[in-house]
Amino acid sequence: MTRQTWTAFVSALLFVGLALLLVVVPVPFVSWSPGGARDTLGKVDNEPIIRVQGIDTYPTTGRLDMTILSTTPADARLSLPQALLAYWLPSRDALPREVIYDPGKSVEQVSDEDAEMMETAQDDAVVAALRAGGQDVVERPAVYSVTVGGPAHQRLLPGDLVTSVDGQRTPSEKAVRDAIQKVQVGDTVVFTVIRNKEERRVKVVTAESTTQSDAPVVGITLRTGYDYEPEISFDFGQQIGGPSAGLVFALAIYDKITEGPLLAGRHVAATGTISPDGQVGPIGAIQQKVAGAEKAGATDFLVPAANCGDLAGLRTDVNLVKVSTLRDAITALEVLNAPQAAGPLPRC
Repeated sequence: MTRQTWTAFVSALLFVGLALLLVVVPVPFVSWSPGGARDTLGKVDNEPIIRVQGIDTYPTTGRLDMTILSTTPADARLSLPQALLAYWLPSRDALPREVIYDPGKSVEQVSDEDAEMMETAQDDAVVAALRAGGQDVVERPAVYSVTVGGPAHQRLLPGDLVTSVDGQRTPSEKAVRDAIQKVQVGDTVVFTVIRNKEERRVKVVTAESTTQSDAPVVGITLRTGYDYEPEISFDFGQQIGGPSAGLVFALAIYDKITEGPLLAGRHVAATGTISPDGQVGPIGAIQQKVAGAEKAGATDFLVPAANCGDLAGLRTDVNLVKVSTLRDAITALEVLNAPQAAGPLPRC
């Protein structure tokens, strides 16, 4: 083998080795791409995705899509070519991994947080939709967390709505805390709570606070909860996380519990977080979600007002309608059904 041949052979090996490294060595990026759409008014295994019981419901027409984002899983890694493709291809993006996944959290923690955000979005959507539909919703103090090993452990549960303490009505979180502070360390406190729509009495023996001498505690934290008659459940047939479907959930519920053609046969998509009072908040990956809605065939897309600036320069045939509240979204759909009578809509 001549010197030139040997040099060429070594160079080829080095090139192949570097090429393999580029393919197999992970880079600290995560990709975003459209992940499809699901009709929230549709069914899974012949069962409604959103089931409403305990209240009159009405027929719906059309399709109301939630858009799903495809993200690199927390337990997966991108190679450099994959990251470059995600950055350059249309309707996709590549972001630094730490922007999406906290380096200090395990895969299980990430999954649990995504599931919790989805559950919160569903709960808030139910409240917002019921209020918009004229149904009674009562705010009550609710158990948010229970200290493991504390006095209330395995007695009170997260989600319990506290209606009274020792027979004293507790319409607010402060009222619950004040009632607990009236007793002595070691006293038994009787909580009246609503759990799974049934009222029950729960006895808890107070303990001494670890931060304040002689102060009684039961080992719970509180937040605002909501009491209402209807039972509303969700089943997508797959695990979907995050808070960005809150608006579309609220619209789907509202459509089911109110008379009249909210969609009137239209194919609409929507995204945005929702608060119990119906405020719509921004989400990430809005361009990917618009692309997913367009691919699914949606003609109209309801966009959180705060996300409109993120759509600058986007080319799409989808009608992008700007909304700030659930009421805005409902009005927008009504206007789309009768544009000549109602006038123009705010658009991104």
